Amino acid sequence: MKVPKHMVPLVVMVLVGIGCEQRAEESAEPGAAVAPAAPTAPSPETATATATCADHDAERNVFWGDLHVHTALSSDAWRSNVRNTPDDAYRFARGEEIFLTPLDGDGNGTQSVRLARPLDFAAVTDHAETLGVMSLCADPASEAYDSQACDFFRRLPATPVYPRDPGVPPRREIYRMLCGEDGARCRAAVEVPWQTTLAAAARWNDTSPACEFTTFNAYEWSGARGGPLLHRNVIFRNDATALPVGSTYWPRPWDLFRQLQSDCLEAGTGCDVLAIPHNSNTSQGQMFVADYPGANDAAEEAAMARTRAALEPIIEIMQHKGDSECRNGLSGVLGEPDELCDFEKLFPAELPQCDGSQPTEMGDIYCTDIGGYARTGLGVGLLEERRMGVNPFQFGFIASTDTHNATAGQVDEATWKGHVGDRDSTPAARMGYAGRGRPNTINNPGGLAAVWAEENSREALFQAIRRRETYGTSGPRMTLRLFAGWDYPDDLCGRDDFASRGYAGGVPMGGVLPEAPPGAAAPEFALYALRDPGTQEHPGGLLQRAQIVKVTTDAEGNIHQRVFDVAGEADAGADVDLATCEPRGPGADSLCSVWLDPEFDPATPAVYYARVVENPSCRWDRRQCLGLTAQERPETCNDGSMPATIQERGWTSPIWYAP
Repeated sequence: MKVPKHMVPLVVMVLVGIGCEQRAEESAEPGAAVAPAAPTAPSPETATATATCADHDAERNVFWGDLHVHTALSSDAWRSNVRNTPDDAYRFARGEEIFLTPLDGDGNGTQSVRLARPLDFAAVTDHAETLGVMSLCADPASEAYDSQACDFFRRLPATPVYPRDPGVPPRREIYRMLCGEDGARCRAAVEVPWQTTLAAAARWNDTSPACEFTTFNAYEWSGARGGPLLHRNVIFRNDATALPVGSTYWPRPWDLFRQLQSDCLEAGTGCDVLAIPHNSNTSQGQMFVADYPGANDAAEEAAMARTRAALEPIIEIMQHKGDSECRNGLSGVLGEPDELCDFEKLFPAELPQCDGSQPTEMGDIYCTDIGGYARTGLGVGLLEERRMGVNPFQFGFIASTDTHNATAGQVDEATWKGHVGDRDSTPAARMGYAGRGRPNTINNPGGLAAVWAEENSREALFQAIRRRETYGTSGPRMTLRLFAGWDYPDDLCGRDDFASRGYAGGVPMGGVLPEAPPGAAAPEFALYALRDPGTQEHPGGLLQRAQIVKVTTDAEGNIHQRVFDVAGEADAGADVDLATCEPRGPGADSLCSVWLDPEFDPATPAVYYARVVENPSCRWDRRQCLGLTAQERPETCNDGSMPATIQERGWTSPIWYAP
C-alpha cells in the first residue's frame, strides 16, 4: 500500500525528545544441547533493495500480509475437516473465493468466503511435525495408509488435547509406531507435502515487473517443552530451502537454531532463513528467558545471544490465540498498570506467576511470567545487554492470523468465519466454550503484518523484516511510521518530506540510534499514524489516541515500564451503540503532537515503541449475535461472558537507545 505524499501532513507525528493450533505434539525427551558455533546469520541490512519491480520507492511503501497460515497439510486442520490446500490459501489471499466447512456429501466446503481487500504477501506455514505423518496416513495410496498406526492417527480428535479416546495411544507413541524411533520414515515422507508447499508458493509468487503478490517458502516448528508453547514460523528468503525440522525429534528452540544453521545458512546453497516466535503468551514465561544450553563461559553465551538475535529479528505480537504485548501484575516489573494490556487476553487475569511449582502437562497453561510477553521480553533483553553486552531479544513486531482454514488475512470482525474448520464453523461454535470451563476467547480474527519495503518482492520484504522495519495490527490497515534521530526540524509534523527527513536524520522503526553527535541532549522520535480507510461497506475506525511505551531496567534486575498518551484523548466520549454497532462520538482521521519525555536519562539504555488505538467498535461476537434471531443466539450472546467491544490497535517495532 503506497501512502501518497500529499496525505503525509494529515498523519499523526509525535516528536519525542528534548525539544519535543495446534498444540505441539508430545515431544521426545530433549537431549543435551551444545553451544553452537559463532553466528552465521547475516546482520540486519540497511541497504536499499535492488529494483526488480516497476513500482520501486527508495523511501519505501507499506505492504500488508499474513505470515502464519495453515492448510489441510496441518493435521489439526485436516482432522477438523479442512480440505483447503496451499493453492487455496494463496488464492484467498489474492481476493478469490474459496469454501469452508461444513463439507457436503462430495467432501466440498459449503461456506463461501472472500477477502474484500487482497493481501500483498503471504506464507503458508503448515506444522512440520505432521507433514510426514499426513503424507503417510491421509493419502489412501500411501503404503502405510492401512496400518494400525495410521488408523490411530485418523482417530485422533479434532480438538488438540481433550477429549482423548482411551483406545488411542498418545501422539508420541503413534508417531514412533509409524515413523520409527529415529523418525526416518516420516522424515522421508516430508518431501512430498513440502514439494506441494513449494510448488504452490512458486505458482503464486509474482516475479513479473507488476509484483502484485509475493509468497514465501515457510513452515511452522511447533515446539513445546512438556506444555509451554514455544512455536516459531520459519521463513526462507528465496527458493534455496531446507527440509522442515519438526519438534518431535528436535524439541528445543536451540535444536531448531542448530538445524537451520547446518541445513540452510552453512549449506553453501544460497539458503537464507529467519524464525518468527509466536504466542509467547502461551509459553508459561519461557519464550524470552536467558537460555544458553551448553555454553561454558560468557563468551559462548554472547555468541549464542548474537545467533538468536540474528535468526529471530521479529516476533508475532498478536494472532487468533490473543495478544502477547503485555500483562499487568508481573513481579519484577515496576510502573503503573497499563489498562490497555487487558486487550484480547487468552487466559484469566488471576493466572499466577510461575514459580516452578505448577504442573506442565499438555493442554493447559498454569502460570505466566515476564518472559511470556513482548514488552517484558524487551526488558529481559536490556538486562542481558547490561550483563554481557549482547541483547538476544532485540526484536521487532508483526501480527498474523494463525488461521487453520487457509484464509490468509481474514481479520474483518464483521465477516469472520472462524479459524479451525468444523470446530468453529458456526456462530454458536465460535461463541461456545472451549471445553475447559471458560469462554472461548481464544477465538478472534487475529492480526496483520505490515512491512515497509522498497517494493513488493521477496528480497525487499525479507530485507525489511531482517532490519525490523515492520509493525503489527489487530486487523486494521492503519499506516504507522516511526523514526528516531538527534536533530529533526521543529516543523516536521507539517512537512510532505517526512520519510526522507526521517531516514536522513536518524533510523526507522526497528533501528538502533547511532551515537549522539556533539551537543545533542536527547534523541527525537517521530511517529505518524493514519486511520484505515476500510471499505465502503465497512469503513475503518477513527483513531482515539497514540501512545509511546518506554522500557528500561535497573541494576537490581527490575524492568521499568511507562506508557505516555501523546496524542488524542482517552476520555473524549467515543463509544459504540451495541444495538446497531454504529460508532458514536469524536475521533480522528489523523493525530499530531509534540511530546517531551520527562524521564529521559542519557546514561540509561531504553527501548521505545508506539501503540496507536482506535475508538471502541463492536467485536466479532457482538456483530454475529446481532445477525442471529433470538432463538438462534447461543447463551453467550446474553450472559456477558464474551466481550462486546474491541479497541483495535497497532504496534510499531521498537527503537533502541544505548548510551
